[in-house]
Amino acid sequence: MYERKPEWLRVRIRGGEMSGDVHEVLKKYSLNTVCTEANCPNRMECYNKRTATFMILGKNCTRNCTFCNVTKKEPEAVDVNEPVHVAKAVEKLNLKHAVITSVTRDDLEDGGSAHFAEVIKEIRKLNKGVTIEVLIPDFNGDGQALKNVVVAKPDVINHNVETAPSLYKKVRPMAIYKRSLELLANVKNIDNSILTKSGFMLGLGETEEDVIGILKDLRDVKCDIVTIGQYLAPSSKHHPIIEYVHPDIFKKYETIGLEMGFKHVASAPLVRSSYHAEEVFK
Repeated sequence: MYERKPEWLRVRIRGGEMSGDVHEVLKKYSLNTVCTEANCPNRMECYNKRTATFMILGKNCTRNCTFCNVTKKEPEAVDVNEPVHVAKAVEKLNLKHAVITSVTRDDLEDGGSAHFAEVIKEIRKLNKGVTIEVLIPDFNGDGQALKNVVVAKPDVINHNVETAPSLYKKVRPMAIYKRSLELLANVKNIDNSILTKSGFMLGLGETEEDVIGILKDLRDVKCDIVTIGQYLAPSSKHHPIIEYVHPDIFKKYETIGLEMGFKHVASAPLVRSSYHAEEVFK
């Protein structure tokens, strides 16, 4: 296991008036963000740009992925006021591009898909010019649940494959690689005008062959955008960091992805699913 963090992964802590504004809005509407719950290294930078990735359906996840910092506890009751509150927060923060994600809610019959659709509807109602990106769970492969989100017409539907299929048993024991690819393919089958996006991490023990294989698989299902970032273990209880991947290798994978036909590839150590999402969308 690599213990010493290399220079390219050291993030300068930045605060400021804008980050305070974001905190106040989130507090006012009792909203969660993946920025905080997943302990994202870029959260202060994003807050200072008045951006945040809203995390709906509570803070507790029903899956047991070994890479993730989100809490694994009894799921919370769904807040029926959350869609309106998210829309008001988007308005208050004057966002041009809103990113919505959630914990996985296997306890809900539709996986929370109708709630996602309601959030999209409320944002559109209050903020006509906002583009909307949703980062969704796999809904256990439920086609109708996915359709609930697609017909709500977000601009981007993101679903992360996270890692190579050979590592799923260790890293994502309750997920299925093929099911995630099928979800991305089905978005295009239902509405080809919606951009699809996926992401995965390096440093979990994957090989170069694995990475190229993931990129090929994503292109085979017509995925438009891909994000690739360095895995950073939230604690010693999580999956260990096997390797700190050099920025030059990330750049190499960016070039390979673009040559394969992705519309955009964001590949660098500190890249995360929602990092600079507005710029990526443009």
